[in-house]
Order: sequence, then C-alpha cells, then structure tokens
Amino acid sequence: MELAFATSSSIRAAATTPHCNSLYLHRRIPINPDCKSSAWLLKSSENLSSIGFHSRTGGIKPVSSRHCRRFSTWASFKDACWRFLRPHTIRGTALGSTALVARALIENPELIKWSLLLKAFSGVLALICGNGYIVGINQIYDISIDKVNKPYLPIAAGDLSVQSAWFLVFFFSVAGILIVGSNFGSFITSLYCLGLVLGTIYSVPPFRMKRFPVAAFLIIATVRGFLLNFGVYYATRAALGLQFVWRLLFEHGAARLSEYTGNGPLPCAPVAFITTFVTLFALVIAITKDLPDVEGDRRYQISTLATKLGVRNIAFLGSGLLLVNYISSIVVAIYMPQAFRRGLMIPIHAILAAGLIFQARVLEQANYTKGSNLGFLSVHLEPLLC
Repeated sequence: MELAFATSSSIRAAATTPHCNSLYLHRRIPINPDCKSSAWLLKSSENLSSIGFHSRTGGIKPVSSRHCRRFSTWASFKDACWRFLRPHTIRGTALGSTALVARALIENPELIKWSLLLKAFSGVLALICGNGYIVGINQIYDISIDKVNKPYLPIAAGDLSVQSAWFLVFFFSVAGILIVGSNFGSFITSLYCLGLVLGTIYSVPPFRMKRFPVAAFLIIATVRGFLLNFGVYYATRAALGLQFVWRLLFEHGAARLSEYTGNGPLPCAPVAFITTFVTLFALVIAITKDLPDVEGDRRYQISTLATKLGVRNIAFLGSGLLLVNYISSIVVAIYMPQAFRRGLMIPIHAILAAGLIFQARVLEQANYTKGSNLGFLSVHLEPLLC
C-alpha cells in the first residue's frame, strides 16, 4: 500500500497489494498544515514500521492479508448465523418469557434467590436453541421459496451453506434438550420436545404442515402461544419450589383453590391472561404471516390462507382479531381491578387499538401492496413473527 501526498493537503491511501476491502478503503483524509494533530499524523507515518508495518517507497502495507481475510470470513459467518436465528423471533420469545417469569416472582418475592439466576440463564439459552432449531429447519426446506420471498436470509442469499445450516440445527436441538433435561425435569423436557416435533412437522416433508392453512396456524398458535407460556411459568414456579396453581384446580376443585388463594386475587388470572393474549397473537401471526409471501407461494403452488382468500380479506381478519385482543384486555382490566392495574392496561391497549385502526385504514388506501403489508404487521406482530 502506498501513501501518496497530494498538493491539496490531503493523504490518499491507494491499495497496491491484496488486502481486506472491509478494512482498507480508498479515502482522502483532509490535512490542515497548521493543525497539531495533522502534523502528528504525518510524523507518525514515518515510524509505523515499529508497530507492525514496513515502508516501501514511503508506503504502508498491512502485515498479513491472510489474517485480514480470515477475520473478514469469520465476521461474515457470524453475521450469517445471526440472521439464520431470525433475531426478531428471539425478541418475541424473550419478551413473553420475561413477562411470565416476572409475574411468578412478583407473586412470591420472598422466594427469590441469587442461585436462580443460573437456572434462568440456562432457560433463556434453551429457548434460544429451540427457536433457532424451528426457524432453521424451516429455512433449510424453503430455500427456493425464500429466494423469491426472503432473499436476504443467509441460505437463500448464499451466505450460509446448507451443510453449515444442518450443523447449526443439529446443535440447537441437542443443546436445547440437554439444557432442559438437566435443569427443569421430565415434564418440561417433554413439552420442549413436543415443541421441537411440531416445528419439525411444520416444515419437513412428507408432513410439511405449512402447506395446510388450518394445520399451520394451529401449530404456530400451540408452540408460540400455549407451550411457550405454560412451560415457562410452570418451570419458574417449580424452580421456586411451588406447586402449579392450575394443577391445584384440576386435582382439588374450585373450593380447594378458593382456600388456597383466600379472598385475594387468583394467582393464575394474570398468567391465564398473558397466555390467552399471546396465543391469540400467535393465531393472528399464523393467519397473516404469508401476506408478504403471496408471490413466491403462488409460484411454487403453496396453499395458504392469503393465496386462497386474498390479501385484503386476510388483512381484515388479522386486524379484527388483534382489535378483539386489545378490547378484551381493556374489559378484563375494568372488571378485574384486583388482578390488573387499570391505570396501565387501559391506556396502553387503547392506544394500540387506535393505532391498529389507523394502520388498517392506511393499508386499505395503499391497496394492500407488499410494502404496506409489512409496515402494517411490523408494529403489532414483529416480536413474535417467524
């Protein structure tokens, strides 16, 4: 690499040897002759050989272009793996899990111990592994479709090989099962494995349940809604040494549950609300997730609700269900003040409902184009969309 000084008081770095384009670029750096920092830059360029650079005809070149290429390859691989995980789905999993864990801890603050942090961390890792397996196996079997609908995904874009994707999927499944089995007992492990099985038959031939609209949204609603929320809350109470409240209801009846809770709010009410709310969200996701993918689904003859009923009808159905979710939250807060905070739930869900109505109107005016679909869904569904 040569360092050429131009009469315009600038330094131009011109590459004359192979190097990493991500680290060395053709640039002009303005130099002020009266500036002390500029004088220091010019002076230090003469002594760069002492820190790993050598001069040739007054020039500078990197020590090892091989090291530079290796660093660039590793950075690209990490970026591809991160995109392979579909980060927005991790955010949704983390948000739902955090809400349920916080709910269990708020109910029993006297049982909080620092030793629970390690178990909580292992639970988060297990959820990330399970999420990575489900979205990963779907990408492996959807390469041709993703090249049309989602060309930015790493396998479809050619940034991650199929062999590497299979290795990651295998690693996620094994690691997740081992973590859950060693920390949360046989029941939670069974629920975890059930989620992995449902994620598998959703994407993998000959089952490939995503071809059938009803089966597809039932699987998504079950995994993202019931299994995730029920499992996390059950595991949290078990870690605290508590029996699960719903189990008391089934074993001893409503009378015994009344004795257990006294005259205070039912401990299961907030959890039942969170689980129902997120399950309905997952149902909306299952219904509307194919709106941006209509073009590719029609090309490869994938039957979805969007291709059968049309984009407009599905968008209306999804927005209607979301609106029911928000209105129901307001009603629950009004009629169960002992279990929910009215001052927080009512205004938040009222704002979300108003925003949903406004976005639905904008979507109608935009004639349901692909871009408007994505904009409509992102605010309300992105944290859980897969």
